[in-house]
Amino acid sequence: MFSQIRGKISNNLQGIILAVILVVTVVIVQVTMLRYQNLVPENNYQDRQKDSKSMSSRGRGAFWMEYDNGSLIDNSLVQGWDVTNANCSANSSMVSMPWFAGVGERIQRFLLYRHCRYFPMIFNHPEKCGEDIYLLMVVKSVITQYKRREAIRRTWGQEKEIRGKKIRLLFLLGTDSKGEQQAHHQKLLEYEDRVFGDILQWDFEDSFYNLTLKEVGFLKWFSIYCQSVPYIFKGDDDVFVNTDNIVEFLEHSNKEDFIIGEIFKNAAPIRNEKSKYFVPEVMFRETFYPPYLGGGGFLMGGPLAMRMYGVSNELEIFPIDDAFIGMCLKVLQVSPMHHKGIKTRGKIDYIKEKLMSKDPCLYHNLLLFHKLTPEKLIVMWKWVKSNIICPNTNQNTTA
Repeated sequence: MFSQIRGKISNNLQGIILAVILVVTVVIVQVTMLRYQNLVPENNYQDRQKDSKSMSSRGRGAFWMEYDNGSLIDNSLVQGWDVTNANCSANSSMVSMPWFAGVGERIQRFLLYRHCRYFPMIFNHPEKCGEDIYLLMVVKSVITQYKRREAIRRTWGQEKEIRGKKIRLLFLLGTDSKGEQQAHHQKLLEYEDRVFGDILQWDFEDSFYNLTLKEVGFLKWFSIYCQSVPYIFKGDDDVFVNTDNIVEFLEHSNKEDFIIGEIFKNAAPIRNEKSKYFVPEVMFRETFYPPYLGGGGFLMGGPLAMRMYGVSNELEIFPIDDAFIGMCLKVLQVSPMHHKGIKTRGKIDYIKEKLMSKDPCLYHNLLLFHKLTPEKLIVMWKWVKSNIICPNTNQNTTA
């Protein structure tokens, strides 16, 4: 009798244990699915296919004349950042080129690693595009420029809603180029990202010639995580941006395949080896670069950014990032547009600064001004947000 009771108890215990295991398994699966949904904005593969087809049908035409369907990357199949290995060896075959010795040390180093395009991510925030985002503000920065990032967060980079339209902020960074301070700076950046959660960092050395890596890295990242975001602002960390004016401009633009800023036409490559903008003829033989926009800041449609990702994979990396964007636009047969309210050409001189301090209304009419120290950026923001009444405050919100 006791053995029968023990048998029944044993069977009951086994049933209870199996039930507990089943419940735990279901919970783990559900949590995993929720985490996956947070990381990947798209709901499922069929929805991604449908979104991709609808985007393609809206804007093909002349933009895609040089491309067959087979040459384009199917973004709908990408589920996350897929680069996990930073081991990129030098292309030693370059050394044997007869012209290699004459291009200078900086260009030599660039050419040796030119084929290295995508890198692992140290900090990633796909959740930035997980909501119904209207405008993604993307800022190129370096580890040591914390004060600039903090000034932007306190001023025009505040994550908020303007007339119901959600705005989010991201900073694009590589790694520190100073060997002995690298670990220290990286620890500080890790803490900064833990506090603010707005940094995308890739595992490549931050340098002038590597700015283009931020361009292609961001285009790939955007195509993976932000397919539903309609508008992007992209700029440097020393600019003033009037966010309200930008939103007002976008509300009246009704365009998706556009890119607008301060346009540069007939810009010739610099052949002076002492200049940081030096480009030897072996890399670019044409007289002028294609039209491009000043990298201090510009606006573009999200669908265009995804098309640019496709063509950027067909082009060799170029050391001047602004010119590289112009090359992508040329392939797409998209003409950049000029906006009179975007000023990217340089600092305010002493006289203009005095005049503008007496008439802060001049700032109210701009979309962007380059370049400013963090301290002056905060002062300018206070002027713009003051309760002064300015005539014709929308005169520069149209192109």
